[in-house]
Amino acid sequence: MASKYSSLAHLLLFICSVLLLPNSSSSESTKVSVDLYYETLCPDCSDFILKHLIKLFDTGLISAVDLNLVPYGNAKLGTNDTITCQHGPSECLLNTVEACAIETWPALNDHFPFIYCVESLVYEHKYPQWESCYEKLGLNSTLIAECYNSGHGKELELKYAAETNALQPPHQYVPWVVVDGQPLYEDYENFLSYVCNAYNGTAMLKGCNEYLNTIQMAGEKPNDPVACKEGKMQALFGRIRSTLTSWMSQVNMAFWM
Repeated sequence: MASKYSSLAHLLLFICSVLLLPNSSSSESTKVSVDLYYETLCPDCSDFILKHLIKLFDTGLISAVDLNLVPYGNAKLGTNDTITCQHGPSECLLNTVEACAIETWPALNDHFPFIYCVESLVYEHKYPQWESCYEKLGLNSTLIAECYNSGHGKELELKYAAETNALQPPHQYVPWVVVDGQPLYEDYENFLSYVCNAYNGTAMLKGCNEYLNTIQMAGEKPNDPVACKEGKMQALFGRIRSTLTSWMSQVNMAFWM
């Protein structure tokens, strides 16, 4: 119960901080672009959104950032533009719902609270309750339902598929974070350091004090990044199977000697 109220309190505080964002800025050209390629039911994606992306708002750095969310991830296009999602049909549904939210409420302070709420439920393994976010945020569900049921949501997902598949270098897993065109690979949780180092505006960004010059050096990447990567478990099982086969072969040889 305590966890439930703590999560709700965090959501309310976050909403308040987003609502205080300025609607316009005179320094649009100095903003740093941050692109997040993700899928809605990937545990590492929801973890990144709730624990790391949220820091853009907590620190006030969102005022210097142009944030672009792309809910498609490791989905695959098939014949007749069919889409198969890594975590099944429920993920395809929520990918489309969040795409519709971005389209329907284009302002960041309108669509991001909804996405944050949905991903909070994903993180808590309660994603079937995602529609409760409409009531929590006082939103009208009609426009999202129309977007989804009309097929327009599918068109949005096809657009996101094209954007994701056109990435150079191609994305390897999700979350895949790109700052000013630079993919961060396994250092994505440190994205604020890249934002602060890329910022060239004249306004002082107090939120950058602890993030400047902490960018991971090339070659210092973790050996086994935690992210939703297609085929990762299959490769692991393959290594285990190979090891077991080798061990059994050695045991059989010893037995017959």
